[in-house]
Amino acid sequence: MLTFFRYNDPMKNLRNALLLKQLYQLKELGYRYTTVTPYREQEPDLSLPHTLEALKAQALGCHLCELSKGRSHVVFGEGSPQATVLFVGEAPGVSEDSIGRVFVGRSGELLTKMIEGVLKIPRSQAYLTTLVKCRPLQESRPNSTQIHSCLAYLHKEIELIAPKVVVTLGETPYRYLTGEEGSLDQVHGVLHTHESYQIIPTYHPSYLLRNPALKPAVFEDLKRVKALLG
Repeated sequence: MLTFFRYNDPMKNLRNALLLKQLYQLKELGYRYTTVTPYREQEPDLSLPHTLEALKAQALGCHLCELSKGRSHVVFGEGSPQATVLFVGEAPGVSEDSIGRVFVGRSGELLTKMIEGVLKIPRSQAYLTTLVKCRPLQESRPNSTQIHSCLAYLHKEIELIAPKVVVTLGETPYRYLTGEEGSLDQVHGVLHTHESYQIIPTYHPSYLLRNPALKPAVFEDLKRVKALLG
């Protein structure tokens, strides 16, 4: 019986597919089990670029998951490369997909007001991005496979920006960056230390548009962010 191994690194999907291909070829040859190391094709370079410009260029040509088939644009992050605060949402919406920019439309306008009104900095001095860079089909939410295929881009953005604070907008970015579950009603505004930066979860601006009574809670969350930024 052949044994298959699973890897969590989202950028190793192609390598896994090649290994599975080799294992299935051995199975077709009659192997039930083997200690022989399969022949390995030359592996592609799966490392990510070390500049935001090059990372964006690679993301624009990404076809790691099926979301690439229905997108109009890849929506990469934008803002200051020296930002001390980074906001991360779940996925681009229709407006973002149509023009290829992150956080536009009504939710983008509200997020801009949140940044400029509470943090007292221009939106351009923050960095805004999303878990996945392509719009989910038919207004659905991205599934775990799609998120893991794209997650390496987000981790690299955070590494290159090196912010003091990452603000997760909604439960999904919070869960994938902290590995923790929980309702946002309980965890919003709670500080999480993660390597060289702090994570503070709060509500997504699109959710606030539907639930304006939560705006005071987000105001308090962002006041904590401002205190951390100094």
